[in-house]
Amino acid sequence: MFYHARWTRLRRRMIISHKFRYIFFAIPKTGTHSVRQALRQHMGAQDLEQVGLFVQKKFPFPEFRDIGHGHLSALQIRPVLGEEVFSSYTKFAFVRNPFDRFVSYCAFMGRNSNQFDSDPSGFMRYVIRELRPFDHLLFQPQHSFISDADGNMAMDVLGRNESMQASFDTICAITGMPVTRLDRVNATQRRSYHEYYDRDLISRVSDFYRRDLELFDYRFE
Repeated sequence: MFYHARWTRLRRRMIISHKFRYIFFAIPKTGTHSVRQALRQHMGAQDLEQVGLFVQKKFPFPEFRDIGHGHLSALQIRPVLGEEVFSSYTKFAFVRNPFDRFVSYCAFMGRNSNQFDSDPSGFMRYVIRELRPFDHLLFQPQHSFISDADGNMAMDVLGRNESMQASFDTICAITGMPVTRLDRVNATQRRSYHEYYDRDLISRVSDFYRRDLELFDYRFE
């Protein structure tokens, strides 16, 4: 039987910068640790962040009082900030190839039991076929964090995990932030995601993350 890892160790940040007039949406498992570190270097005194785990900071909004992480969606934050702020601030997030992201998710889930390391494809099949943890924050499709009520993209800029520095440079240019060289943070030594898949896994992951694949123009390459 597979061990079901705990789901509580989340430390992603949403940042609202009044100084540079942006909202950063932290999509889980998109590899943005270095981006968040860079953003924090330039935060102003009135800027806000919501983060859990090792650092505890929360937005001063009662709607999020009981939420212990920073993975808030556009649907959650828009009515709280108000239409004027939400529409006028630059909204950005980073996305990742869903096939690569699913490998990262499974590695995270199996980290305590060593099951991913010992049989990665077997553990991935178990997650997508049997476990199917729809209520787990890290399993949810990326578009659910950054779409509006009609399912349309609510972001002004989308960075890509595969070109993190170039994407961040673009975001800096748009928001007026100083260009910052991203550090290599929390990098893993896993093989290319292609090596973890067979045809059945490709089909199942494609089905579940189909909207992400279409919206962000990703494929199994």
